[in-house]
Amino acid sequence: MQSDGFMTPVKCRPDSPPCGRAAGMPGRPAQGAIPTIAAMSLPAYTRARELPGILAERIAILDGAMGTMIQRLRLSEEQYRGERFRDAPKDVKGNNELLSLTRPDVIRDIHEGYLAAGADLVETNTFGATTIAQEDYEMAHLAREMNLASARLAREACDKFSTPDKPRFVAGALGPTPKTASISPDVNDPGARNVDFEQLRAAYHQQAAALIEGGADVLLVETIFDTLNAKAALFAIDEVFEATGECLPIIISGTVTDASGRILSGQTVTAFWHSVRHARPLAIGLNCALGAALMRPYIQELNRAAPETFVSCYPNAGLPNPMSDTGFDETPEVTARLLHEFAAEGLVNIVGGCCGTTPDHIAAIGAAVAPMRARAVAAGPFYREAA
Repeated sequence: MQSDGFMTPVKCRPDSPPCGRAAGMPGRPAQGAIPTIAAMSLPAYTRARELPGILAERIAILDGAMGTMIQRLRLSEEQYRGERFRDAPKDVKGNNELLSLTRPDVIRDIHEGYLAAGADLVETNTFGATTIAQEDYEMAHLAREMNLASARLAREACDKFSTPDKPRFVAGALGPTPKTASISPDVNDPGARNVDFEQLRAAYHQQAAALIEGGADVLLVETIFDTLNAKAALFAIDEVFEATGECLPIIISGTVTDASGRILSGQTVTAFWHSVRHARPLAIGLNCALGAALMRPYIQELNRAAPETFVSCYPNAGLPNPMSDTGFDETPEVTARLLHEFAAEGLVNIVGGCCGTTPDHIAAIGAAVAPMRARAVAAGPFYREAA
């Protein structure tokens, strides 16, 4: 942090674009040529420098659901609380992020299960670790500690499994929060809001800074249902980069909530991409909500809309089924077959699982896409004026 308290822009090196803002890419290659990462102009990342090259060479594997694995353990209220929070005023069962403080062994075991299944990237247990989300449990004051502890747990697990031939990466997860800056919570008052941009920015700033301090390699802004919330996260991340001199790859992942093909705040997949492309993410993608079968047309649309960056996809294991052990219908074989089809069509660079997926799903997905060539990235500028 700057000693005078101001967010003075810091560059990773004198000849590089500012951290968090990749320069424009050169002109497109000759027809039929397969672009390589060398043709892309990327920020001078301070972490995960190998990741862009990996994505250009093969399809990378993201881990599966944290919540699904926690639910399988059927932990009690007392186990969530631990000794430290024995007298907490509200019930905390279901506050999965708290487990990074009270049951780090549980979170560590889940990470290691996914890494053993072949995951290249492991998400931190921080989907709801913002001051805004933790207000529901009266634990907003613990948000920074949750992010720091969660990142360190994922870092330790990744370091344990990393090899020179297969490095593992910590993806610091920034969830959408349970509030929306674009939509009224009151049907009788369309102008009402229960959160504003500044509140979101402050919450995400604290989260991003703690995730980086704890050892994250990548920042993953995920399950985006409101683009304005995502913009607050991206703005906060850029502030943290400028203040610290760090420069991590960013992955942005939206969620299409129904057959309209739009995120909850009303944008199509293409409009969503154009709203966040200023952040020049390493990858743009979709996750959650729909299973892979119903997600296909929207991943196809994103593939067409964003030829200049990598594409990620980590769907739910089909649609919810409360009678299933995981809460979802699809077996590992079904999810793997569907994502294999995405890979065969040349749509994806990163695949993994969201709700209802397990280490068995991730192992099956990894095996299914291993022989497939990664989606090629067209060497073109993010913005026409950058050409």
